[in-house]
Amino acid sequence: MNSNKNYQTLTFSEKDYTIVPREEFEALRTAVDEDEMDISVARRVLVDADEELVPFDLAECIAAEMHPIREWREYRGMTANSFTTESGDAQSYLSDIETEKNMVR
Repeated sequence: MNSNKNYQTLTFSEKDYTIVPREEFEALRTAVDEDEMDISVARRVLVDADEELVPFDLAECIAAEMHPIREWREYRGMTANSFTTESGDAQSYLSDIETEKNMVR
């Protein structure tokens, strides 16, 4: 934002209003929108403490075209064996998915 304080204050019906340059207003509005999104996520987490959100590092791996199942499994500290034991799937099936022989995304 501009550190030059080129604001004007007007009084109308005993209320003070401040006029700011459009560029600064838009930057402030964007910041408010981002804060509102952050607040919304925080409230959702507080309401449902059992909800598991995706950490940023994991999201970056998935966005970089790494396989989401493998990344999530490794993030959770699970081996392929422990994952397939819990899911009831064959380890070869999981391997096929993670190596994209079975295109499940």
